[in-house]
Amino acid sequence: MANQSTNKLMDKIVSLAKRRGFIFQSSEIYGGLNSCYDYGPLGVELKKNVKELWWKSMVYERDDVEGVDASILMHPRVWEASGHVEGFTDPLIDCKICKSRFREDKIDTSKPCPVCGNRDSFTEARSFNLMFKTFMGPVEDSANVVYLRPETAQGIFTNFHNVREAARQKLPFGIAQIGKAFRNEITPGNFTFRTREFEQMEMQFFVKPGEDEKWFEYWMQTRMNWYERLGLKKSKLRFHEHGPDELAHYAKAAFDIEYEFPFDWQEIEGIHNRTDFDLGRHAQYSGKNMNYFDEQAQGKYIPYVIETSIGCDRSVLTTIIDAYEEEEERVVMRFAPSIAPIKAAILPLVKKDGMPELALKIRDDLQGNYRVFYDESGAIGRRYRRQDEAGTPFCITVDNETMENNTVTLRYRDSMKQERIAASQIKTYLADKLKF
Repeated sequence: MANQSTNKLMDKIVSLAKRRGFIFQSSEIYGGLNSCYDYGPLGVELKKNVKELWWKSMVYERDDVEGVDASILMHPRVWEASGHVEGFTDPLIDCKICKSRFREDKIDTSKPCPVCGNRDSFTEARSFNLMFKTFMGPVEDSANVVYLRPETAQGIFTNFHNVREAARQKLPFGIAQIGKAFRNEITPGNFTFRTREFEQMEMQFFVKPGEDEKWFEYWMQTRMNWYERLGLKKSKLRFHEHGPDELAHYAKAAFDIEYEFPFDWQEIEGIHNRTDFDLGRHAQYSGKNMNYFDEQAQGKYIPYVIETSIGCDRSVLTTIIDAYEEEEERVVMRFAPSIAPIKAAILPLVKKDGMPELALKIRDDLQGNYRVFYDESGAIGRRYRRQDEAGTPFCITVDNETMENNTVTLRYRDSMKQERIAASQIKTYLADKLKF
């Protein structure tokens, strides 16, 4: 029963995402491409706002984190050094009857195939590398193989000294990046939760060995606090510590921040103590010195790294799920105002008596500062409901009283309460309410 309820809720969210222009299936007119999605007019705004909030908190509000934007295509040796060529694999099995494919560690092979119901129909497990391979240059041979990066972190590690010297940074300091990554996942699913093309928001914080545990604790709490700014419900968040059998090969310690999705508790961000593995490996494979000279200690060492890694697309899905609420008379998306795709809707009560002209003047005055929406079509109640589904926190209605005293009706999405404010105060009011 719980599974049916979960599927029903996710179906509603997927339907709303398409209907209101948050997320579309990629190449839908050709039947779609599995696990690839496009962001529509509202989705692209929501995603942009999530990225801007992360960048603001990670870079603009600090003086110890710098930004980069590394290339998607990197020298193949990068991925040998990182361990991705050799070890970035999943155990893959197939059902010999229905040809369905599964990760061996996600299925009980002693039970029937979950798709066709046949027993003893699974093949032997084989390793499946998750990196997308392509070729650089006109000849498709092994000498020209390159990979679409499976993570953004390695572009940060290879630029450690470049950023440190250019920005004149001393340890401890971090490097942040937002960018695309690609993984040929065997079992993508749950809408945009796991996709083959996705965007990451990662920060690698370089510290002196021996100080890593202190900074690990600091970033755990700092990152959890960020989700309050994102507007997620605290009751839906928790930490999950990686046990010895879960730790990545490079990790000394790792915690996930998990969110309670309709389909289960799942990771939305990882905080990892990567030790000196990454810089040490790149020093070994590139032959370049990755040591840091500590003036205060008068010594050299390879820095340890505390990583915070968050999937942007997964975060956008999380905000959509967390915001979704059904009430007796409406469906409302309760986004934090700072990340809402549309900040305010400008609505003339009727299409006459000079109201549209004044409403358009208000819209024009707000454009350039905020994404706003003008709507004069349909009954005012229906227009309010459309904005509730879009997650618009404020509706500004021009009515008869506006024409008399130049005040407007301000309606709040969450409470549906209304108040009168002077039209001249709208911009100041929104500036206060829409701060990141």
